[in-house]
Amino acid sequence: MVHSLDKLLENYIPFDSWEQECKERMLAFIARYDNCFERSLEIGHFTGSAWLLNHDKTKALLTHHTKLDKWLQLGGHCDGDSDVLSVATKEAQEESGIQNIIPISTTIFDIDIHLFPTRGQQKEHYHYDVRFLLQVVGSESVTQNHESKELRWISKNLNDLPTSSRSVVRMFEKWLAL
Repeated sequence: MVHSLDKLLENYIPFDSWEQECKERMLAFIARYDNCFERSLEIGHFTGSAWLLNHDKTKALLTHHTKLDKWLQLGGHCDGDSDVLSVATKEAQEESGIQNIIPISTTIFDIDIHLFPTRGQQKEHYHYDVRFLLQVVGSESVTQNHESKELRWISKNLNDLPTSSRSVVRMFEKWLAL
């Protein structure tokens, strides 16, 4: 089955060797599993995430994820939706409480594959995460939900970044280069 994500990934220019490996693995994963957007695929599935910028692109919003106890970008499961940009936008809206969010670009901003740990009945599995660059239109007032311990707007100062996770740092570096 061919998805629009195939084309987005084929056209994506990786930032580094890790992203090149992720791109190759993602394309192979799509080709192998018709249900790659379903959470029910126990070995792994696609997720959509957002590097969300404020209206003037001077700040990015991060979440202190409740379950993982880590600072991350906003995002979540595709749950069968192969339009990963739509998923990223919806997740950013739900997790931030901000409804007026638009894509800065419809191309991929970043990709990552990471192991999600065992939680309760859910076995350890991979998240094939596709990230998009999104922007708030209007008010930047956030409403925290149960998925976050905290939401924080960070500036372009590396000292503001509350994590040293390579995945988040890479998106931060890309943002600085815009």
